[in-house]
Amino acid sequence: MPTILSKKEVMAQVQDGSSVMIGGFMTCGTPVNLVRELAGRGVRNLTVICNDTGLHGDGIGMLITADAVGRLIASHIGTNPETGRKMIEGKIQVELVPQGTLAERIRCAGAGLGGFLTPTGVGTVVAEGKQEMEMDGKRYLLEKALDADIALIKAWKADRKGNLVYRKSARNFNPLMAMAARTVIVEVEGIVDVGEIDPCSVMTPGIFVDFLTRGVNMDG
Repeated sequence: MPTILSKKEVMAQVQDGSSVMIGGFMTCGTPVNLVRELAGRGVRNLTVICNDTGLHGDGIGMLITADAVGRLIASHIGTNPETGRKMIEGKIQVELVPQGTLAERIRCAGAGLGGFLTPTGVGTVVAEGKQEMEMDGKRYLLEKALDADIALIKAWKADRKGNLVYRKSARNFNPLMAMAARTVIVEVEGIVDVGEIDPCSVMTPGIFVDFLTRGVNMDG
């Protein structure tokens, strides 16, 4: 059964140098209250794994502004000019990963797989430093599984055993990340008693959840 803590208490799990997955897509489904708390803690040299870095000063962008990120693994950074500037200045090491590849690397970690083969990126800069192989006359890249120390995810509803329900498109990367990190922290709008969530509606089983915290001013 997960522990229910305040944002301040639960963010003490994140230390300098931690690798942190953060759910969301352009702040939709991003646990913004957890991110804001983390940005204010003064942590440094985080490896952040996410789809994007949100907007300047919003969503994951709060961590960029706070100089908390040393390495970033993401699909795109174009919506946050500050991320690009800090990359050019050498303040953040950025690894750009095709979105489908990023999702599948995370899924592989959650499923206990070492990686997967994909034609995406063959013959481009994406292939640099990666193993290539041929199968049935086609070239593929070997993409390795991607896990993290901690996942910060957002759900709409949880019961006290940590079973989660996401709301519409806010689901995005959150279920994958909940399976791929050693510690999973969930920002949730509401916590209900066991039995109040239809088992068929559960999207992430409570076995994957370590901590719950109630969010405020959440939009889905």
